[in-house]
Amino acid sequence: MRPLDAVELIDANCTAIAKGSLSRFNNTSMEGQCILVVDDNPAIRRLFERILTAEGFNMLSAASLEEASGIINSRKVDMAFIDLFLPDGNGIDLLYAIRKKYQDVPVVVITGHGTIEVAVEAMKAGAFDFLLKPLEHVELIKLTATRALLQRKIIDENIGLKNALSDKYKMDRLVGRSPGMQRIFKIIRQLSDNESTVLIRGESGTGKELLAQAIHYNSPRREQKFIPVDCGSLPETLIESELFGHLKGAFTDAYRDVKGLFREADRGTIFLDEIGELPLAVQAKLLRVLQEREVRPLGSAVAIPVDARVIAASKRDLKEMVQNSRFREDLFYRLNVVYLELPLLRERQEDIPLLLERFLEDYGQRTGQRFTFSAEATQCLLKRQWPGNVRELQNCVEQALALTNHTEIKPEDLTLTWQNRTPEADLKDLPLSFDAYEKLAIQKALASTGSDIAAAAKLMEVGVSTLYRKMKKFGIDGK
Repeated sequence: MRPLDAVELIDANCTAIAKGSLSRFNNTSMEGQCILVVDDNPAIRRLFERILTAEGFNMLSAASLEEASGIINSRKVDMAFIDLFLPDGNGIDLLYAIRKKYQDVPVVVITGHGTIEVAVEAMKAGAFDFLLKPLEHVELIKLTATRALLQRKIIDENIGLKNALSDKYKMDRLVGRSPGMQRIFKIIRQLSDNESTVLIRGESGTGKELLAQAIHYNSPRREQKFIPVDCGSLPETLIESELFGHLKGAFTDAYRDVKGLFREADRGTIFLDEIGELPLAVQAKLLRVLQEREVRPLGSAVAIPVDARVIAASKRDLKEMVQNSRFREDLFYRLNVVYLELPLLRERQEDIPLLLERFLEDYGQRTGQRFTFSAEATQCLLKRQWPGNVRELQNCVEQALALTNHTEIKPEDLTLTWQNRTPEADLKDLPLSFDAYEKLAIQKALASTGSDIAAAAKLMEVGVSTLYRKMKKFGIDGK
């Protein structure tokens, strides 16, 4: 038997290797991806072709810079292996051309003149990896290709996830053609280039957190964290620790260091919902954080710089709370740089059909089912005063969708006892005093939950500690 020449030996080796598979990777998802190989040596091109086509990749090859340029200008490739020394030019020029046209395409450079300087230059130009000739470990070709494409896949998925998150909180998640909502949209657009502190006022269910998310995801900080904090739900004894952090041993149960929510939101946005529920002592420390842009964890003598944009919200009138000495005036003015007030749903009834359309669209995306509202059902919803605002409307729609047996929602699908009530009928049994109404609401919530404090607080959308304070104020026995 005659000895094998070099090309035959390479071919024999690749055939044997191509029959195997890399157990570390699942290449099924990689099949069909297009890899370009640029090398003036036909044996090298055949080597790559044998190995990579056996793995399910599509192969394109070129022997020169001109031929490769024609390929990348005529079609998209998923990755490339490029010889640095080509008959008509430098492979790094082709690397730059690919990176300019397709920033996400990984490029691996191969050369028989592998100096450190060449490798560094290739990496600076954006090469994914660097292989040296002779390619003695040919299995490395499969490994390198798979690793490069997997990394590209992960990057693509991360970009897709970021885009999906961004889309979820863009202004189109806030629906409305009413004048009040159009003013909100205009201000969000005006805020897109700055990072001013924002104060949002709105009743429960109007969408304060959704508005805060829209501001964040349309701001320069959109790539950073958005940290929501329900100030009313934080236990009074732990509020300071939760917001500003603590050191291990700072108090009895401090078994480890805790950064605190402000530091978690560093370089991003912290949303302080129901900020009016913060005790005055914590308000004073929050004011210092806003003024000095630093936090001092409990148990620490050292202040730590923090860069977090603050968006605050309250269903209460903070100006009135300032007048009643229940909210610090200096903190109010520090927060009230940009003021936004969300309108009540009953004040923008022309937005209800748009909201219904959005709810149906969201439901369809989750379930794959498609529904519509009849004109009569829509009219029933338009007549409602909606004391619970958008949240109440959304709950009503989801209940109807869960119970209906057909694709068109009709009035009989709306399990509502108030369809024909007038605004006067809705209001006639309510007390005139805010305190009396608050006391009545607490008593009703406790009765509805069998005096379960946690369940009653959740039903009223307040924190447990807040509910206890209110019960004490009104002399309500929780038993």
